[in-house]
Amino acid sequence: MPIILRLDRVMADRKISLNELSEKVGVSNVNLSKIKTGKVSAVRFSTLEAICEVLDCQPGDILEYQKDEKNCEK
Repeated sequence: MPIILRLDRVMADRKISLNELSEKVGVSNVNLSKIKTGKVSAVRFSTLEAICEVLDCQPGDILEYQKDEKNCEK
């Protein structure tokens, strides 16, 4: 998948645990863990907004697009 989630890196930079972020964002540990590990197919804008507010970051700090080289060789 060409979208890479960097939530774990931003959380480490901010020294915030999954439990603490979960409480502040209002999203379950399980759902945040899935976002953190990239095991989701979608993230609600409201969730992304809440994460960015708590972590004081931009969506681009959490999400990264990496071009899929296989699809570019056409």
